[in-house]
Amino acid sequence: MTQWLLDRTFRSASGDEVRWAVLGEGQADAPAVVLLHGTPFSSYVWRGVARALAARHRVFVWDMPGYGASEQRAGQDVSLGAQARVFTELLAHWGLATETARPAVVAHDFGGCVALRAHLLHGARYTRLALVDPVALAPWGSPTYRLLGGHPEVFGQLPRGLHRALVREYVSSASHPGLHPAVLDRLVEPWCTDEGQPAFYRQIAQNDQRFTDEIEGRYGELTLPALICWGTRDTWIPATKGHELAARIPGSRLRLIEDAGHLVQEDAPAELGAVLGEFLAGGGN
Repeated sequence: MTQWLLDRTFRSASGDEVRWAVLGEGQADAPAVVLLHGTPFSSYVWRGVARALAARHRVFVWDMPGYGASEQRAGQDVSLGAQARVFTELLAHWGLATETARPAVVAHDFGGCVALRAHLLHGARYTRLALVDPVALAPWGSPTYRLLGGHPEVFGQLPRGLHRALVREYVSSASHPGLHPAVLDRLVEPWCTDEGQPAFYRQIAQNDQRFTDEIEGRYGELTLPALICWGTRDTWIPATKGHELAARIPGSRLRLIEDAGHLVQEDAPAELGAVLGEFLAGGGN
């Protein structure tokens, strides 16, 4: 399976070590775009799209605290509120927080809430915003998600084999056609270490609906070009939410990706990459 390595580190104000990388770095004058992953994933899901976009952009990718290659530890704040603060810090660290160096942002799943909170609550500024099957409107979280988050101390004690099987089944359900076994292994593995098992249930327990409730009423304030992409076979967050969100964000447009589940990056990477490339180049919006 294709190598994916985040070779740089950033220490957040809360003390977490965040792993990140930039593609297309040799193009100093190329516009910047930042990709945000969701849960329970990592920047790995963006690998194909990131490499495609790097032909014309400097593409910044990162694993949020508690996810992927970034630090996992007991007592860690990995809530959507905390992630938005870390993202705001990262933009400054990357030199993308000035008026002349604002990036475009592409955010998937709860990365959508992170990007929206950073913009609406912490003053982060973007040139464009693309939201891919985002966590943005209540209610969200499947019955399974709520069950796991409601009893992290119980599920955290599952025998390792049972825990691995649970995570594999859960992650698999994000794809409509099914994930390649090697991709599934890569997404599951960070959650199956001594640190990863409690981290898996910790992040679910901390991510409650109040983080979107606090910003839902402000989506009408968004004035930047916005694109909403949604897999028509998303069983985690139905495509009806895409229509609702598009109606809330002035001037936004909705692009449905046929026969893709929640993990559109895995189910339809070429189509999603083309749609995002057109949007980032200024087409259609």
